[in-house]
Formats: sequence, structure tokens, C-alpha cells
Amino acid sequence: MDWQELTDLTRGQPFVVERVRLVGNDIAVEGQFEPPQLAQLSVDDQVFVAAFVRSHGSIKEMERIFGVSYPTVKSRLNRIAGQLDFAEHLDVADPHLDPDPRSTATSADVVNRLRRGEIDVAEALAELERDR
Repeated sequence: MDWQELTDLTRGQPFVVERVRLVGNDIAVEGQFEPPQLAQLSVDDQVFVAAFVRSHGSIKEMERIFGVSYPTVKSRLNRIAGQLDFAEHLDVADPHLDPDPRSTATSADVVNRLRRGEIDVAEALAELERDR
């Protein structure tokens, strides 16, 4: 059974996987495993997310692929995003992502964040001093 069949079968209801067998080995693991968030989306939403990633996040390209308007793409992305937890809410951090932009910020980055109101003057000064 593939993910699409499983997703169709469950019709959006939560489920757990209780047995995993490694293909080509005599190894099976039993327990209760929650499927990844993306696998819990409907098949249509999984296809939409895959297309979004393959188009490098280009909404213009998504409009072309699906033949829909910008607001329709944005609305669907927002709906899907509402179903997903984000990295700051997860216990496991991706080592390839830098969750704190200040750790690699240039002076220009600090000034831009100050202009946008993301940090105050004292924070900007502290970051600039720390980066020396």
C-alpha cells in the first residue's frame, strides 16, 4: 500500500503506523509511529506542496501549473500551513537551518532589522558590539 492509498483510506482521520519493515532486510520494528506531517495532508495537498517546492516557491509558477490566480495559491498555502507545525515548535531542529539570523548577521542586516522595527536600538548596538 502506498501513501496515496493510505491517505484515501483514512480520509483525513489521524492514524499511527504500528509496524515498519526495512525492505531487503529481515528487520521489522513495531511500535506506534506517527507519520510525518506532510504524509498526513490530503493527496491533493501533498501534490500542491511538492509542486511548490519544485517550483522553488514561485507563486507565479504555481499560478501557471495549476491555472489559478495568485490569491488562490496564497489561500491554499495558508490553509496548508495552518495544518503544519513549524521548526520553532518542534523538538528537533534542522542542523542545516540557522534559527537565529543574528548569529550570522552582517552590520547591514542588523541595521535593516532595526529599520523594520524587529529589534530596538539597544539590541542593535549589542549585536554590532558582539560581532566585532
